[in-house]
Amino acid sequence: MTASPGTDRPAPPLGLPDLARLQKRTSRVLMAGQMLGGLGVPISIALAPVLATEVSGTEALSGFASTASVIGTALVSLPLAALMTARGRRPGLVLAYGIGAVGAGLVVLAATIKSFPLLLLGMAAFGAASSANLQARFAAADLAAPDHRARAISVVVWASTLGAVLGPNLSAPASRSFAGTSIPETAGPFVWAAVVFLLTGALIAVLLRPDPLLTARALAAPEEQTREGRSIRAGIAAVKASPRARLALLTVAVSHTTMVSIMVMTPMDLGHHGAGLELVGLVISGHIAGMFAFSPLMGWLADRLGRLSVIGLAAGMLSVAALLAGTAGPNHGQSALGLFLLGLGWSAGMVSGSALLTDSVPQPARAAVQGLSDLTMNTAAGVGGAAAGVIMSQAGYGWLNAVGASLLLPMAALALFTARRRPADPKGVSS
Repeated sequence: MTASPGTDRPAPPLGLPDLARLQKRTSRVLMAGQMLGGLGVPISIALAPVLATEVSGTEALSGFASTASVIGTALVSLPLAALMTARGRRPGLVLAYGIGAVGAGLVVLAATIKSFPLLLLGMAAFGAASSANLQARFAAADLAAPDHRARAISVVVWASTLGAVLGPNLSAPASRSFAGTSIPETAGPFVWAAVVFLLTGALIAVLLRPDPLLTARALAAPEEQTREGRSIRAGIAAVKASPRARLALLTVAVSHTTMVSIMVMTPMDLGHHGAGLELVGLVISGHIAGMFAFSPLMGWLADRLGRLSVIGLAAGMLSVAALLAGTAGPNHGQSALGLFLLGLGWSAGMVSGSALLTDSVPQPARAAVQGLSDLTMNTAAGVGGAAAGVIMSQAGYGWLNAVGASLLLPMAALALFTARRRPADPKGVSS
């Protein structure tokens, strides 16, 4: 059984051609949402540390704005997963984009009245939009065949490229658009982000029908349709029972934490070495291009060579990225290359880890486990982002990169151990 177009009520079973068409339509809608929603976060992220410094009056707190956003993403992950489990992907995504729009408005108000606590609250709510962008990748995998899950995830991640690359470069003109008004120029991009999030939520609400998660659930075997298997507790039990699920959680958490910790402080380091706002935007754009533009390649590799091989590739690229960025100094070209590789390594870890996680747990528990994954990775990244500002102010950007690289060691070691433990299943693909 599945859902009729425009409703979530059961409908006659789908044949394979119909299911394939529905998967393509779902992917197109999610891609359109990512192209638009992917513009909202990066248009503001390049200026978040600068805005935090202006409002707080100290560079030591500059990392807390981005950290609050990451923590907000983490805090909304489990409630969002619970809502999706009960009602489907569409209501969860729409609500998250709405909360993100409210958060952007609070950031603008905080910048206007110079309230740092309100800024942190706004950034936390702003993070809900990031949670929606992240959860969309799992929605793409709901109806995908097991040996095409990584590619299904990667195509939706790739769709963020246009908005994500343009976003940082639009920061300067978005700021100037509010010159001469009561809104500080550094807060201007958040006004535009609020509009983008509202439009994205409306698109998902209208077009993501039938709901992919509810459809996948209706198509599952009868023994997989129990309500008991959909709870957060069942999701935790599923992760405990699967070594590969634990590796997948570690992969997405470490990849994301390493990326966030280094990336949020890069604009400050570039500024210390004479880079202007436009150059900062170009470097961040290159980083985001690395995150998203090559994700279909990472998905193809994860489906063809195996999830574990691409996890190893992610660890290698992230390590090289930290080395390049941490030793760049005034060499802006080397900084740009390091940040590009940082994004590329994140893409490899996120796509392969997300696919391995979906492979490794039963269908009823997937939404709960996916929410747990986003909670874990964003909590870890939130701690990393907060620590990044302190490390930057006390020891410098080079040491920050060294600490980020050290986080990769347990991920690489566990991937190697898991590969040796299960040599008969090199791709890590299961139904």
